[in-house]
Amino acid sequence: MILQINTDHQRFRKIVKGKIRDDLRKFLTRGELLGREGKKLISIPVKGIDTPHFRYGDNNDAGVGKGEGKPGDGVDGEGGVGPGGEGEGRHILEVDISLDELADILGEELKLPRIKPRGKHRITAERDRYTGIRQAGPESLRHFKRTFRRALRRQIMSGLYDPETPRIIFERRDKIYRSWRTVLSPQSNALIIYMMDVSGSMGDEQKELVRLEAFWIDAWLRRNYQGIESRYIVHDVRAGEVDRETFFRIREDGGTRISSAFRLAKDVIDRHYSPLDWNIYLFHFSDGDNSSESDSRECCALLREHLLPSLNLFGYCQVASAYGTGNFINVVHEQLRDLEAVITSRVNNKDDIYDSIKTFFSPGR
Repeated sequence: MILQINTDHQRFRKIVKGKIRDDLRKFLTRGELLGREGKKLISIPVKGIDTPHFRYGDNNDAGVGKGEGKPGDGVDGEGGVGPGGEGEGRHILEVDISLDELADILGEELKLPRIKPRGKHRITAERDRYTGIRQAGPESLRHFKRTFRRALRRQIMSGLYDPETPRIIFERRDKIYRSWRTVLSPQSNALIIYMMDVSGSMGDEQKELVRLEAFWIDAWLRRNYQGIESRYIVHDVRAGEVDRETFFRIREDGGTRISSAFRLAKDVIDRHYSPLDWNIYLFHFSDGDNSSESDSRECCALLREHLLPSLNLFGYCQVASAYGTGNFINVVHEQLRDLEAVITSRVNNKDDIYDSIKTFFSPGR
């Protein structure tokens, strides 16, 4: 019976995931999902699915225990709310699903491969594991069950145990403690640096597109690495590092000098993340309206000479804006088109986020 229920539950979950997959583009644009993480459950309304229910056999036991029912009767026999009507009831089932499951559906639907860490980009993590017992140790590690058994056995063997008045008196020699050893386990780590142009030409609509895409990139990469760190950089003519919350909420103004963000990213990598130990992803979001062509060329030089040798991927996403030239993406194409680790995409509205993520990760870098 339990196995049958499990089978039915798995089948139901499969149906739900199919419905979510059908509306995946719409789910990617839901701003209320921002800030959710990993295995925390998210309630998602799913249309066209009936709530699972037991199907009864053929019997003539009418009513709910008080004779035949009539439309509008309550189950307690005291009358329901309003008439029963003649049409079918409308309902939308809400299902709970974790962000990890949504990220899996995203990968399956976009046919994204599981990312394999680059060659030497594997580190070994130390972890303590309880593996045995010993006679000495801190009280916080005392093994109460074994200590109790030893004391009981000692009292029985020495004739001190009285079943009529059971009482266990512990002695020092009865006490047993857990012991541990440090084990080494391979772990693949990754660093994502998000950089966002927050200058005056980047309005609320553009920043919303950036936040949504950055959020789903983060969710997808977290499903591919055991350990991952995210750093956030915002810039106008100057760049600064902020926390995740600020990145998703900040409002700024002013001009744009993209090279300021690239220099700060280089500094963060040089100081904290050796390319030998980390898979490094760099994403920059902007409307492409840089302060000058010379700064755009300087950005490409920084990428080619200093950043790209350390990166798995540099993704540049240019969002549409009514202001400025939007020429930075053209400079990137002109200067860096020969480099495989450079991927660009254009996002004009929320519907384009789906295709932009697919563009970035289809090669499985």
